[in-house]
Amino acid sequence: MNPFERLMKAVDKEPVDRVPLICPGGMMTMAVSEAMDLLRASWPEAHKDAGLMADLTEGMTRLGGIENLGVPFCMTIEAESMGATVDLGNRAREPHVTRYVMESMADTGVLRPLDPEKGRAAVCCDAIRLLKKRRTDLPLIGNLSGPVSLATSLVEPISYYRAVRRDKPRVYELTSFCVEQAIVLGDAMVSAGADMICIADPSATGDLLGPSAFEEFVLPCLNRMTRHFQEDLGVPVIVHICGDIKKTGKLLEKLEARVISVDSVVGISRLSHLIPEKVTMGNVSTYTLERGSPGKVERAGLSCLRQGVDILAPACGISPLTPLTNIQSLAKIQTGLKIEP
Repeated sequence: MNPFERLMKAVDKEPVDRVPLICPGGMMTMAVSEAMDLLRASWPEAHKDAGLMADLTEGMTRLGGIENLGVPFCMTIEAESMGATVDLGNRAREPHVTRYVMESMADTGVLRPLDPEKGRAAVCCDAIRLLKKRRTDLPLIGNLSGPVSLATSLVEPISYYRAVRRDKPRVYELTSFCVEQAIVLGDAMVSAGADMICIADPSATGDLLGPSAFEEFVLPCLNRMTRHFQEDLGVPVIVHICGDIKKTGKLLEKLEARVISVDSVVGISRLSHLIPEKVTMGNVSTYTLERGSPGKVERAGLSCLRQGVDILAPACGISPLTPLTNIQSLAKIQTGLKIEP
């Protein structure tokens, strides 16, 4: 069973020879500075060069033992395409928004529709095409910003969260537009060859929004995106939610994505109890991966496996400062792969 077959069977809740080990990309990027040096494919150049982007994600599968390809390496492509100003960072820091395109929630008229044939959106799709030609044995995951996270990259987050309680029509307008634009990019990714879509919405936690707003705004938007990809295009979807799930609880069961990925603060056994029909993914601590010893990382991974996780993965991605040996330690316990020196 190759990695592509294994992940697709796990997503369909079919028997597999072992649990897949993946790191989707996007917010949950797999690229680390140590590997950038070895592969001669570094940030920030790899954010805007399709060849370097493809080289880096493919190289991480060889060096780290991760069993998927995933692009891009950030959550800023949609916001930048829609008018926000983005700093591409450096080899140790991910891209981030430096200027919101909207001054207030009333400024939706200044937003540009996303064009997947221009800018870094086009670069990402070109990288997917390159990767699809190189590796058919590895699942290729295209990553999108969730609607709330995208909205709060276009306008000051406090303005958005305040409007959730005081100006719901504006929230509906902006969030719906974000859904539409994210779908445009996702469609282009699937057309280019993406096998799965991962939607990460770290700004849509129950702690930030509360359960009622999560149910009113987040669930419908995430499910609208999910239905489009899963039902219309036949492409499985992963949804990642950050933070604790105390305030959302059983609401997660209403998510229509096949795979639910969670933060390291959430016990996998508890998650499985809440969403028994879903595929669980996670959730080795990002902090442990960066700061812990290989042995501690190994124990964290084994704990996830003992709790019955369906897909083993970092909880909220991998910091670019994470030692390559720590990523390899996950691969060694799970895949038994021989890692390249």
